[in-house]
Amino acid sequence: MDTPYAIEMLNITKKFPGIIANDNITLQLKRGEIHALLGENGAGKSTLMSVLFGLYQPEEGVIKKDGKEVKINDPNDANDLGIGMVHQHFKLVECFTVLDNIILGVEPNKHGVLQKEEARKKVIALSKKYGLMVDPDAKIEDITVGMQQRTEILKMLYRENEILIFDEPTAVLTPQEIDELMQIMRNLKAEGKSILFISHKLAEIMAVADRCTILRKGKYIGTVETAKTTAQELSSLMVGRNVNFHIEKKPQKLGDVVLEVENMTVASKSHNNNAVKNVSLKVRAGEIVCLAGIDGNGQTEFVHGLTGLEPLVSGTVKLKGQDITKAPIRKRNTSGMSHIPEDRHKHGLVLDYSLENNLVLETYFEPEYTSPAGFLKKDNIRKTAERLIKEFDVRSGQGPVTIARAMSGGNQQKAIIAREIDKDPDLLVAVQPTRGLDVGAIEFVHKQLIDRRDSGKAVLLVSLELDEVMDVPDRILVMYEGEIVGEFDPKKTTQEELGLYMAGAKRMEVKA
Repeated sequence: MDTPYAIEMLNITKKFPGIIANDNITLQLKRGEIHALLGENGAGKSTLMSVLFGLYQPEEGVIKKDGKEVKINDPNDANDLGIGMVHQHFKLVECFTVLDNIILGVEPNKHGVLQKEEARKKVIALSKKYGLMVDPDAKIEDITVGMQQRTEILKMLYRENEILIFDEPTAVLTPQEIDELMQIMRNLKAEGKSILFISHKLAEIMAVADRCTILRKGKYIGTVETAKTTAQELSSLMVGRNVNFHIEKKPQKLGDVVLEVENMTVASKSHNNNAVKNVSLKVRAGEIVCLAGIDGNGQTEFVHGLTGLEPLVSGTVKLKGQDITKAPIRKRNTSGMSHIPEDRHKHGLVLDYSLENNLVLETYFEPEYTSPAGFLKKDNIRKTAERLIKEFDVRSGQGPVTIARAMSGGNQQKAIIAREIDKDPDLLVAVQPTRGLDVGAIEFVHKQLIDRRDSGKAVLLVSLELDEVMDVPDRILVMYEGEIVGEFDPKKTTQEELGLYMAGAKRMEVKA
């Protein structure tokens, strides 16, 4: 008799207003395997895992654990069954310590008195065993995103979960942190854990997963063994067509300087040193310049200083020759700057607004959308939203009236990109524009960036994805510890050479 599957989700159907998110999907997880769940943005992957974790109740279908049917009404039931989940957007209390977050809800106590020391020992032991080193006394708000993810994983291990769900675990990690996570997952598998791994990144699935189940538009397409397939075949199954991984660019036609930054210095929020130190750079019309580097080396603060989210300690910013160093954010927007932000929830969207209202967040005051009496022209807003939804393939259950919070992370990102590019800016500041997007959407976004360049506009791309850094820009500037330490032509450098500069092992004199 065959050993029963660790988890079986049989004929699961989950509906939301205007959309069937999961349409009769079956997923079977073997014991001790890493099973990837692949699909486009909005294909229903996170919804299916939320059903397994008890966050949603399916309209149809059954869930079995070790061959026996189970009912999972809420995450407490899931935890009782040994099922844990690391969500795409972490569920941590920022003002609590790492230790407090790990034990939250399962606090050890004797006669009502919290026994933290016992918990601390267990957490430190787990950290060492699985290579998840993190300071248990550090506050969540003071640690990196990679460390926050380790905290989420330790939460599952502390609860002795046997089924581990990772929802887009690498979307917010640096390449080094991704390598570490892949090894952690292999270690967990070696311990006998069963892992469900949601990802858009084909290279990661090929590297770490044993099998892969593909979803498309809420439907089950098939399950394949990764050892017997290729990344190209997986991408075709995912999007229903062949995806072009090669980026084609026309010869460059450089124009005037659009952005000129001189001697920019920006303070750090986390320590006394400046995060950006005396940085100068230029971006011309008709070029894409990429600011590359390991996360946490001042790129975020540089962009915040450039876009007006943070004041400068010193230096100047000029847009088309106009000094905007102290200009408010709206002035920068109306002067020809668009910004695809790094944190789509904090700086990109008002999550409880509708999709259509988010799409006009930066233009609602224009005569096209607001009458002289101050009333919104809702028909015009609706028409613009419908056009952008169609052009940028933004998938949402109720179209323009969908609340942004209810959309998948990838479709939230596509909505921001649609809004920023539609303004036809002279300068597009694109920070991690393809984070959390599937290969089809990445192909589309890269084409949009190239189109901006070919139409004589300037693009400043900030990326942690080395493939993107090598393929998309015309020039690469490497930032290390708040300074520009290298300038490269992507055709004449290698990932290895860039890595040395990104790690601070080499530097060159860079002319602004």
